[in-house]
Amino acid sequence: MGRRAILGGMLGGIGAAVAGGAAAAAPANAAAAGKAAGHGSKAAPRPVAPVNQEVAARFGPGYKTLPAASAGVDIEPLIGMTSAEDVAARRKAMVDYIWKGAGLPSARPTVETGVTAPEFASLTGVRRIDRLTVPLRHQVTAKVYDLVPRRPWNRRLALYHNGHSEPFDTMLRTIQPLLERGYRVMAYAMPFHHWNQQQIADPADPAKLLPNPSHRELPPWESADFSALTFFLEPLTVTLNHAQAAYRPVSIEMIGLSGGGWTTTVYAALDPRITRSYPVAGSLPFFLRPAAPKPRPTIGDWEQTKEALPGFYAATSDDFLDMYVMASLGPGRGQLQILNRFDECCFNGVGHRVYHSPVRDRVALLAEGRPERGRWDFLEDATHDDHTISPHAVSVILWDLDTTNVTT
Repeated sequence: MGRRAILGGMLGGIGAAVAGGAAAAAPANAAAAGKAAGHGSKAAPRPVAPVNQEVAARFGPGYKTLPAASAGVDIEPLIGMTSAEDVAARRKAMVDYIWKGAGLPSARPTVETGVTAPEFASLTGVRRIDRLTVPLRHQVTAKVYDLVPRRPWNRRLALYHNGHSEPFDTMLRTIQPLLERGYRVMAYAMPFHHWNQQQIADPADPAKLLPNPSHRELPPWESADFSALTFFLEPLTVTLNHAQAAYRPVSIEMIGLSGGGWTTTVYAALDPRITRSYPVAGSLPFFLRPAAPKPRPTIGDWEQTKEALPGFYAATSDDFLDMYVMASLGPGRGQLQILNRFDECCFNGVGHRVYHSPVRDRVALLAEGRPERGRWDFLEDATHDDHTISPHAVSVILWDLDTTNVTT
């Protein structure tokens, strides 16, 4: 019997145990339930919210039923991660493609302490803001803001990554309760967006500066010895190098919306320093991309497509399903993917339901049934029709962070 056949049988066993044994194995009290789920002593249940029926009434069947593209699709073979060796090999392949065999950068940013940042003026509970500047290729830099809480630091670092053109209200609404809980927070913008708008050197003439490019204008910079994906991912590596050297957080959590959700998915897969990750409205597996309902099929931006980056999205399995697994495995690691069912922009509908259980069970299998060694779950947010991280989603993220057992 082959490895995949054995794996399928084991996954079936896990699924049956989860479905059939939950009632019999239910802990006698809420505290025990929290510990059994791999949480700490706090046992508050995960927040739930009903479908917003007023919103749902405005949407057709495509937002409420599985798409035809999912019919008959066997998800198990699309998940290529079947062992720790598979995870390590894929992670190395991703890093090798992005940094062309040089490994994760060891550089650190330039640090300006106590800067004024108007984007964060409405936040309360901020003691200090530092600006981290990361030099990149082609005369490009990335700026990242490091927000120090006024209350005693809880030794945890949260990264918030905004999307392409999303307004700052979601970012601020998500960062505020993190500061109130004592998190130090780093805020990121997509390359060439928000505070990272800038010129770039012409790849054919480095002395010539070109206007701020869109992401779809980046192909000329992609070459055999340079990947434009470094514009997206290197700022995270370099600023985390700084955090580990300067103040040593005990855990690093990452939250991202839209393009920032894609960044969260990819970066948590390739860098195991990310403990917990919460990508919101950021990706769907490739086989479901054309099936997302209107206003338009969700194909993704330049950095998200096989056609643009065939050397990066090169797996025979589905790259994003693999990344969900990779982002979830390791001591204290886990991921909660969040998609908005009625999202006005991207990755909407209910197609994700076909891979929820297979990904969750694959992570459970590879973590040997121990949540403290890895877990993956999903939140379908049907409380609104915006392209955002809703108040309900924020409450679930905070619940997950509050109940995660982090050794301090």
